[in-house]
Amino acid sequence: MDKKKVAFPLVCHGHSRPVVDLFYSPVTPDGFFLISASKDSSPMLRNGETGDWIGTFEGHKGAVWSVCLDTNALRAASASADFSAKVWDALTGDVLHSFEHKHIVRACAFSEDTHLLLTGGVEKVLRIYDLNRPDAPPREVDKSPGSVRTVTWMHSDQTILSSCTDMGGVRLWDVRSGKIVQTLETKSSVTSAEVSQDGRYITTADGSTVKFWDANHYGLVKSYDMPCTVESASLEPKYGNKFVAGGEDMWVRAFDFHTGDEIACNKGHHGPVHCVRFSPGGESYASGSEDGTIRIWMTGPLTQDDNEPFAANGSIGKGKVTAEDVSRKIEGFHIAEEGKTN
Repeated sequence: MDKKKVAFPLVCHGHSRPVVDLFYSPVTPDGFFLISASKDSSPMLRNGETGDWIGTFEGHKGAVWSVCLDTNALRAASASADFSAKVWDALTGDVLHSFEHKHIVRACAFSEDTHLLLTGGVEKVLRIYDLNRPDAPPREVDKSPGSVRTVTWMHSDQTILSSCTDMGGVRLWDVRSGKIVQTLETKSSVTSAEVSQDGRYITTADGSTVKFWDANHYGLVKSYDMPCTVESASLEPKYGNKFVAGGEDMWVRAFDFHTGDEIACNKGHHGPVHCVRFSPGGESYASGSEDGTIRIWMTGPLTQDDNEPFAANGSIGKGKVTAEDVSRKIEGFHIAEEGKTN
């Protein structure tokens, strides 16, 4: 315990209700971005590096359960309890398309080529909207066995991955045939499913376990028991040597991917953690909570050896961030924290 460093996160306020989903864009020529979904019905876009607020998407009339950005971070999408999914211009905040559903929409995802939007929800139907022909009726994939909780694309948009709120397992659908080709069995409902940046692993959270699956052969690679019920987990994208998880005990923990050993425990949220996600370069990770805040935690030096002191050696990720920038930011943040009295 003594060698674990105390981390001071960047705290992002703005939402008035719980934050239930987070999504990072890939690195773009303008940097990378973080979008958040909240029960306050207004998704927010932020600078992914600094957490600075960029804009709020206004138009939903119910809780927003899921958000995503397309590959270029030019469009955003949201899934809402107001029975709609919306596509937004991420530069202006304008609604581009609003797709009506017959029940609560829980999940949405842009295809990798950005032309399609996948949605799912309480209707138990996976729908694929062609964004080049938004007025055309969506394609409906074979009925989901339960209420849809998560959706994502993989295998260059040839496969859809989806989990349900009311049953265990992750189902994989072949997009061409529209049929389920594989089920990854879990005891509890899968509340978070993420495909790793290199396409090798599927990371799932179910009950109090985090599991890693081979994304091509679908075998279970690793399964780790967590200290509490976890709602979300995310694998570090650059080296894949650590993962983070958050859940009902309000703490955001980091673990060694190879051993499952806990390597950091971040305290600060005042309510259960609903979502955790690594930034695209792995230099930080964000957590969203019942307390309405987003916290961005710095990972430390991005090297294979995590015992190195935090020094300005080498660059981080593909973005415009250098280790020196992050180091300076953290040092400044420490000073700010130390100046405060609790």
